[in-house]
Amino acid sequence: MALSEQEHPVSLAVVATAYDIDPVTPDRWDDLLRLFGPNGVYNCWCTWWLLSNREWEAAKADERKGLIERMVADKQVPGLLAYAGGEPVGWVAVGPRARYARMMSPRSRVFRPLDDDPSWVINCFFIHKRWRGKGVAAALLSAAVVFARSRGAGRIEGYPKDTTLKKTTNAELFVGSLQMFLDAGFTEITRIGDRPIVRSEG
Repeated sequence: MALSEQEHPVSLAVVATAYDIDPVTPDRWDDLLRLFGPNGVYNCWCTWWLLSNREWEAAKADERKGLIERMVADKQVPGLLAYAGGEPVGWVAVGPRARYARMMSPRSRVFRPLDDDPSWVINCFFIHKRWRGKGVAAALLSAAVVFARSRGAGRIEGYPKDTTLKKTTNAELFVGSLQMFLDAGFTEITRIGDRPIVRSEG
């Protein structure tokens, strides 16, 4: 399988053999729509990170959809899709931290930068309900690391949930689980409240 990215083609055969994983480019927009469904997964359209809290509250669902659609049209890859048998079954958002207004705000207690060094972040997963528990998220995480490295990322960070602390719903696991990130080679560097912050240095 291969990650087909126009500027930086990268083989992902070593990290995920069960799924084909590709960046969301304009020709894959319809696949993203098919995975997210008509309500864009609770009308988020994976824009919660892209917007400040004030912008998020003010934006209507079609405006959120339009934001991610414009990103794809402008060839700003917002994330990766996992396919099984040609059907999209999972999504991961990955990009430079500077892309995400919510993660750049000094007012954010948990998600603000820890220092001035640039980083990439892997901050959102969505797996089709029929494909949960089948390794899709782990495959997407590994692929997202390879993709970020291919774009020059030296530091990659995540904000997963520690599922050992309390029972966690699928909805809460949109950021991924701590153990999944640790298994992928990330290191927990600090914890703000009960939220781990993990990092991979390349």
